[in-house]
Amino acid sequence: MSNVTLVLSDGTTFHGKSFGYESPVVGEVVFNTAMMGYPESLTDPSYAGQIMVLTYPLVGNYGVPPFTFHDGLPDFMESDRIYATALVVSDYSQYYSHWNAKESLAEWLKREKVPGITGIDTRELTKVLREHGVMMGKIVFDDAPDAGNTGSACCDSIATGKTDAAPIEDYGSINWVERVSCKDIIRYNEGAGRKVVLVDCGVKANIIRCLVGRGIEVIRVPWNYDYTQMEFDGLFLANGPGDPDRCEEAVNVLRRQMSMSRKPICGICMGNQLLAKAAGATIYKLKYGHRSHNQPVREVGTNRCYVTSQNHGYAVDASRLGNDWRELFVNMNDGSNEGIRHQLNPWFSSQFHPEACSGPVDTEFMFDRFVDALANG
Repeated sequence: MSNVTLVLSDGTTFHGKSFGYESPVVGEVVFNTAMMGYPESLTDPSYAGQIMVLTYPLVGNYGVPPFTFHDGLPDFMESDRIYATALVVSDYSQYYSHWNAKESLAEWLKREKVPGITGIDTRELTKVLREHGVMMGKIVFDDAPDAGNTGSACCDSIATGKTDAAPIEDYGSINWVERVSCKDIIRYNEGAGRKVVLVDCGVKANIIRCLVGRGIEVIRVPWNYDYTQMEFDGLFLANGPGDPDRCEEAVNVLRRQMSMSRKPICGICMGNQLLAKAAGATIYKLKYGHRSHNQPVREVGTNRCYVTSQNHGYAVDASRLGNDWRELFVNMNDGSNEGIRHQLNPWFSSQFHPEACSGPVDTEFMFDRFVDALANG
């Protein structure tokens, strides 16, 4: 294993060993507190452009499942490849054991050319990120020509995106949704019951599985596609990476749809933020985001609290919602918005992931509510 250094934009450095592909990269450094689910998290397009830090200390012990597909969807992953820029763990297990494992985590990372670091004090790294907030970082291999540049000059280059080894703009300046969205229309479960247009902002496969499993025909369209003249029964706004304010094209199409029709609309994660923007709200960036399997949310107007899986760095300022809108869920940790609903029309959303995968499935009823709205529409 080669020596490798993670350099944060505030000058903090962490030294470890490489167990993945050996190439320097730059990305936004974020942490995830989930205890399992690294195959699903790594293939979640919402992690595009980010260096993922896993706080659970032992990673890799159950290997990686096969990349098999049925009806156009991966069986065990959330997309067709790894989207995270790199993976940082405390203790990588070289040996794995699981009935469904086909290769090690290291083999997978190397095959997909994604760096992996082990031996990092992820507890201390997480404390730094919680205190400072998420920040840009660079992975430097110590034997590389610019490996000695780990001081202030390197940190300045990270902050401005000017690095010899891995040039990249600041994370928030990029329209990541455009980079991960499909380019053409894709159909699933053709000829089934009601038709739903799914706006692909970086959709997880399990969202499509949850819709198809409920007898829905899914028409997956690119993030900025004008679907307002299509024939469909409902609209689904998917999750995705980056800053929602970069997606004004999608919001404008959504506003046109909402002005033309009362057809049911459901959104998840990025979809919640796009629906909220169409409803007049604004978006702000969380200090270090919500990325875990144990975020508690309360359904507004009730005492019902649910444990949810989440992965987002931005949130809705619900105080700016239009008069016809109300919050549907709130986060019990920090009070941030976790979903909205329209008071008259069947339009609602959640900031968390009802489909989980990985994570708890306490809130999968959100799909049932959407299907019921389609039936009543």
